[in-house]
Amino acid sequence: MGEKVYRMMRGAGATSITVGVIALVVGIASGILLIISGAKLIAGKSKIIF
Repeated sequence: MGEKVYRMMRGAGATSITVGVIALVVGIASGILLIISGAKLIAGKSKIIF
């Protein structure tokens, strides 16, 4: 019985680490894209006429 619980905990831990790494990569990538698009908007600010 104890071995079954140990396997379940190990699987949950591995899943948590995997999801954490994926969330970290997606967060960094989206942050970089937002910074780039914001820089392009600021650079083109003088071309906007209202």
